[in-house]
Amino acid sequence: MENDFFSKLAFEMEPEDLMAGKVLISEPFLGDPNFTRSVVLLLEYSKTEGALGVIINKPLAIDMKTVVNTFPYPGFDFHYGGPVNDDNLFFIYTSKFIIAGGEKANPEIGWGGDFNDIQDKIALGEITPEEVKFFGGYSGWSAGQLEQELADKSWIIGSLSTYDIFNTDANLLWKKALKPLGKKYSVMANFPENPELN
Repeated sequence: MENDFFSKLAFEMEPEDLMAGKVLISEPFLGDPNFTRSVVLLLEYSKTEGALGVIINKPLAIDMKTVVNTFPYPGFDFHYGGPVNDDNLFFIYTSKFIIAGGEKANPEIGWGGDFNDIQDKIALGEITPEEVKFFGGYSGWSAGQLEQELADKSWIIGSLSTYDIFNTDANLLWKKALKPLGKKYSVMANFPENPELN
């Protein structure tokens, strides 16, 4: 439940700011356990078709070598991408690589494509763990659903650099995404997870 102080920190997010490459930052006390203190990178957004993204700050302490036994090397973390199709594999990568069949979230980040192609590039040492993230599942919204969640103040729209998306400690990413947005969001970043214990 929101505390009184948070309820006074009114914020408005404009649906017009939604686009692939932006991040959705969950409000501090979002009740859905799938998205608690989460940062979602939007991979696709359309007003008429909905949105698709992956949670970029929920590593599962599982190595890709455990998930896919033919994976070339250990040291590549596996992440929880969201509650949709959580038995399917998704991945994002810096766009200095061209992966067959891949898409662009923005000019600097690619996603999806031929899994064998990305494995081959990793096997050749062309892609390091700092240049790719692998996920089980994704986060999805039907047309109008994300806009309604913005109106309900469940999400804050922000931006992160490509470096931060791939290199920031997952435990720090939620706060890091909030702080550049201004004073009220910096205050929000320091809220305890359970205000009743404070």
